Amino acid sequence: MIQLKKIDKYFADRRIFSAIDWHIRPTDRIGLCGENGAGKSTLLKLLAGLVESDGGTLQVAKGTTFGYLPQEGLVHQGRSLFAETQSALEDLQQLELELRQLEKNIADGVDVAELERYAELQHLFEQRGGYQMESEVGRVLHGLGFSADDFEKPCETFSGGWQMRIALAKLLLQKPNLLLLDEPTNHLDLPARDWLEDYLLNYPYAIVLVSHDRFFLDKVVLRIVEIWNGHLTAYPGNYSRYIRSRDERIIALAAAKQQQDEEISRIEGFISRFRYQANKASQVQSRVKQLDKIVRISLPPQRKKIAFTFPSPPKGGRIAISLQRASQQYGDLKVLQHIDVQVEQGERVALVGPNGAGKSTLMRLLAGVEAPVAGERLEGHNLLQAYFAQNQADELNSERDVYTEIMAESPILMVPRLRNILGAFLFSGDDIEKKVKVLSGGERNRLALAKLLLRPANLLLLDEPTNHLDLQSKQILLDSLKKYQGTIVFVSHDRYFVDALATRILEVGAGKVESYPGNYDDFLLKKQALGDSSHSVNRVEQNLCKISESDPTGEKKDRIQAHNSRKDRQRREQKQQKELSKVESQIEVLEDQFGKLEQKMAEPDTYQDQEQWRQVSADHVRLKKNLDDLYLQWESLQN
Repeated sequence: MIQLKKIDKYFADRRIFSAIDWHIRPTDRIGLCGENGAGKSTLLKLLAGLVESDGGTLQVAKGTTFGYLPQEGLVHQGRSLFAETQSALEDLQQLELELRQLEKNIADGVDVAELERYAELQHLFEQRGGYQMESEVGRVLHGLGFSADDFEKPCETFSGGWQMRIALAKLLLQKPNLLLLDEPTNHLDLPARDWLEDYLLNYPYAIVLVSHDRFFLDKVVLRIVEIWNGHLTAYPGNYSRYIRSRDERIIALAAAKQQQDEEISRIEGFISRFRYQANKASQVQSRVKQLDKIVRISLPPQRKKIAFTFPSPPKGGRIAISLQRASQQYGDLKVLQHIDVQVEQGERVALVGPNGAGKSTLMRLLAGVEAPVAGERLEGHNLLQAYFAQNQADELNSERDVYTEIMAESPILMVPRLRNILGAFLFSGDDIEKKVKVLSGGERNRLALAKLLLRPANLLLLDEPTNHLDLQSKQILLDSLKKYQGTIVFVSHDRYFVDALATRILEVGAGKVESYPGNYDDFLLKKQALGDSSHSVNRVEQNLCKISESDPTGEKKDRIQAHNSRKDRQRREQKQQKELSKVESQIEVLEDQFGKLEQKMAEPDTYQDQEQWRQVSADHVRLKKNLDDLYLQWESLQN
């Protein structure tokens, strides 16, 4: 569908892409990964036609349509939410207008040509989903977190995060052949992320996206493309498999590079020693040519293993914090009503629910920042809390530099580790000397979080601590919080983070708070078992039996057949998963053989033995073909 050939891209004197080759196929689902500044967003813009390359060619198949969602900067105004979103289907709306006009003309008098045109347009309108247009707009808006009450609100009344949801809704409705998404989950709560994941899994065309949400990448993408040092490296599978494969590749490359460096050192030593001896001239010249032929192995950057340990928290009581019959409202808006919440020492409690449900309000009540209009807040014995609010960055001193600001309130024991901690939160090199006042909003947020986590506390209240963190920083924070000895109550829209950390879920919504033991995955299963009986296979089967006994009509029979069809599909999917696992195992074996063979090909001795070189080259071609065949088989099983 799209072919990049020898693409170069520069920013000033910095080379972003160096003669990259890349092929995007019609149903690819690709995640772009790489260090900050590697060029992920630039590559999306280049594909979208918003940035031009400085060399090479970009070939696009005829009829390809593009849809690009940037990280920020989109504003919609002048129309209601529903009208603005529906405008994405302008071609269908034009068809509908023409159909209505033809209906009026035909009512005034029959014209054969108009009747034929009407029949043609009606078929086209139906084929393209015109009769479901309004319901589809509503479905997408609901999925992304808008309520029916929002539909007629002017677009300009929605904040930046909701503006990006409007843009995303329009893109999804347009269904471009290539969907380019730059951090699409940044402004989505967990229910909206869950919906978007399922939507993209069924998207019929190609997707290329950037995301710092590991769970989202694991669920949605089928291939990872890593950007490093101006080059692209593709890895089959999702993000978790990419991490494993990348580590294995780096280990193999490091071993090959060590051997290569030793060989180069030996050759250079020979050249240096005998350079000026006439009787060795031919041998020296041979070694020089040998050096020129060696393709130097370069290693991707090793991810720093930064361990951040919290200060030991003071010992507290069995109950850390509780709310009893607490209510909160703002004017006529009742957010929480007569709720009881009790958090015990050592728990890791995640607050979940759609945006606007009251999670941040509940967090402020627990922190004591707001007093409830009714009920009370009770602190446990020897409570010492640290509260990270969504606007925590406002508390920073704008006149200090980054290092001075974090050091100002750091315990003495933590001072030697401050640079490592700043590195974990993406401040490195000269960044630590920047004035706080020149930092971006995301940088200020990261600094505020790093600063807060240095304080000794036995209760951490964290409202969106994962915002503006990349995947590596989230992992560092997650690993640190797992080792933390105190109690944690947190809000995060990162599914992987919640699943890995939470020991209990508090669902906030409709003025109430419901408690569920376990992580977010356990919470979803419990919700299905309790409230969504339609998701229970046993309950469905019982209902189907009752239907067939009470009214064996054709409609009821269809329901039974649909149920049986679903079960057949589940069995096919299980069989497909077994085949997929088998192919993945074969790929791992061949990739290991392929890596060892490339190491051997990098050894100078291999070139000198012509017979050995022919055999190794033949093996290389054979293995590559077998791997390509397996990759194709793997991709077909994924679809």
